[in-house]
Amino acid sequence: MMSRLPTSSENVPVAGNVTISSSLTQGILSLNTTAYAPGAVAISVPSEAPANNVTTHRTASQVIQRISPKEKVASSAASNTSNVTSSDRTEQGILTRYIYESGYKISNVELCSELGKNLQLLVAITSAPSHKDARMAIRQTWGHYSQRSDVNIAFLVGSTKDLHLAEELRDENKLYGDLIIAHFLDSYNNLTLKTVSLLEWVNNYCNQINFVLKTDDDMFINIPKLLSFIQKHAKEKQTIFGRLAKRWKPIRNKKSKYYVPSNQYQPATFPDFTTGPAYLMTGDMIHDLYTAALGKTYLKLEDVFITGIVAEDIKIKRTHVNEFFNKRIALNACNIQKGISIHMVKFHEQFDLWKKLLDGKTKCK
Repeated sequence: MMSRLPTSSENVPVAGNVTISSSLTQGILSLNTTAYAPGAVAISVPSEAPANNVTTHRTASQVIQRISPKEKVASSAASNTSNVTSSDRTEQGILTRYIYESGYKISNVELCSELGKNLQLLVAITSAPSHKDARMAIRQTWGHYSQRSDVNIAFLVGSTKDLHLAEELRDENKLYGDLIIAHFLDSYNNLTLKTVSLLEWVNNYCNQINFVLKTDDDMFINIPKLLSFIQKHAKEKQTIFGRLAKRWKPIRNKKSKYYVPSNQYQPATFPDFTTGPAYLMTGDMIHDLYTAALGKTYLKLEDVFITGIVAEDIKIKRTHVNEFFNKRIALNACNIQKGISIHMVKFHEQFDLWKKLLDGKTKCK
């Protein structure tokens, strides 16, 4: 297990005001036969709330449903904090900044001392409040690399309606000091808000970091392989590395979990994006990505929105890397050792994969 000292950094104020980029555009892309599919997004299971527990939290989809088109336009007209292009008029949906609540219940800014200027890598793991077993398995296996002075890991979770679970999260953080708990309600429809919250945290508290890996708690990450990759690409700027999905089409079937209405995204194809289970971002673009995301029409497909729509608008380069498997593969020693990221790993499998990663006997081609 990791030897991190417990910390408690609750209610740390957010530093500075947010400025939205005014150079946002949204082009119409060519048609293609590939549709957005379940494999592109890792799903975090939302916590169930007790029947008698009253809360003011709402999911992004509930907010969208509760705001009429007239209210959306009025809200946009009343806002003088930013300028956005006509492609983001609120009759097409609702801007992310009207949904997102900034700040944290627990921020643990100590995870990134001196704004991260001495860190090569921050591994930010999105996790559901109830996924303690997954977090523990990571801490006891590949998360062990956070003992290095130039690497750190953090688990980002949303809020829960379950008061008992919320107390368990606070206790867990007292032991490990590696949780970042944001204000939004943790749910599938709010996955995009979770990544926006990650971007805000890095922007405020870790803006000197070289690289940030966004990943999920059902992933196995080969940290030595990732650090070697970072060393080779240390001079890269304004880039997202991962498994690139090209010319995927929005699903317009209302019965699909991945349904995208045209008032949220109108073009026939998505911009190229890196799939959500794991992608690596250069630290120099985090501020621009965060502020631009707030000015875009909200979309619950996190990877499409952040690494596709927003990244395209601010001209962030997306680069395909074969070693980001981002899918379930045969869990043999050679696959483990040659890959950077493997998806759909159960918490009890992390220990076996960790053993195979450290196996010095297997010879691979």
